[in-house]
Amino acid sequence: MKHHLMVGTWTAPGRIYTVQFDDEALTLDLLKKTDIPEAEPISWMTFSHDKKAIYGAAMKKWNSFAVNSPTDIVHQVSHPVAGHELAPSSETNTRAIFVLAAQKPPYNVYGNPFYKYAGYGNVFSVKPDGALDSNIQNYEYVENTGIHGMVFDPTETYLYSADLTANKIWTHLKDPKTGELTLVDCLEAPDAGDHPRWVEMHPSGKYLYVLMEAGNRLGVYVIDERTHKPVFTHITYPLLPSGEFNGTVLYMRHQSMLTAQSLGLPPRNKYRGDVTFCTQSGEYLFATTRSNHFDVTGYITAFKLGPNGEIERQLFINPTSTSGGHSNAVSPCDFTDEWVALCDDQLGFVEMYRWRDEKLARVARVDIPEQGFGMNAIWYD
Repeated sequence: MKHHLMVGTWTAPGRIYTVQFDDEALTLDLLKKTDIPEAEPISWMTFSHDKKAIYGAAMKKWNSFAVNSPTDIVHQVSHPVAGHELAPSSETNTRAIFVLAAQKPPYNVYGNPFYKYAGYGNVFSVKPDGALDSNIQNYEYVENTGIHGMVFDPTETYLYSADLTANKIWTHLKDPKTGELTLVDCLEAPDAGDHPRWVEMHPSGKYLYVLMEAGNRLGVYVIDERTHKPVFTHITYPLLPSGEFNGTVLYMRHQSMLTAQSLGLPPRNKYRGDVTFCTQSGEYLFATTRSNHFDVTGYITAFKLGPNGEIERQLFINPTSTSGGHSNAVSPCDFTDEWVALCDDQLGFVEMYRWRDEKLARVARVDIPEQGFGMNAIWYD
């Protein structure tokens, strides 16, 4: 069967790339480059609930596109980043960085600016065809906030945000009628040097995984059944290979300069944790980190999860093909655990991995060495 994925770019000119994966021939091919507004390259994209629209975090804009087919993608509308009056200004470095689409009605779209003047999340309503409609809410975080990832609980009642620059984890309650958000809780990261970048929730809704960009570790949280706030378990797992395996358990140690040097690795601050995602079954969790140097690889790690989302064991920490650049974003398939895509913008490529018997093997790659390609891959079919 042939599957299609869409990928965006970090820098202008804006384009959406459609690639095709053949799961029998094990090939990846570029099918179409769709030009979009030149100044709106999409550093993070996501589908609407029905995959009839794509939403993009696009420099100073949030944009949406009708998806008529894998190769027929049409720009609908663009809206400026909002909240602080200086956020949309061409004189500031504020940038749209992450976008999340509701999977349950009302099908609002939630966007996070980054860098300066990023202390507000932007909420948009959508039209029946999925196009972004109105900026219905700009909810406040704190002045030095820099949200880089969000996730809903399975009921889409609570929203959890990873605040990289303010070093916090936020919980908001979603109004079931309007989709607007109300603050529930703000929790400091376990360590001042963690800087949470990404959050993922287990399908059970009982565990939240927080990926620390600077800490290069994964923090495990349980969700309080009464308050729905995340509670730190004091369990963390490294994203870099400086621990020790005893077959099933990875001892959780803080990485020291001595340990890193003895392994021939740069110190921890030479890496940046990236993203983490569960497989569609909820049985496994993948996470990646990037290197700050093009001559040093990033890493991908996998975890075996229990039925409620507890981490049973860390399976491996493998090097990726390159540093990953701005990306190294892993994208597990949304209809089977067998396929996992990985994007890179150091050289510009998409790789496909087969996940079988708790082993990860690269089976295909398509090189697209164009400026800013490629950020995250989203599975269309």
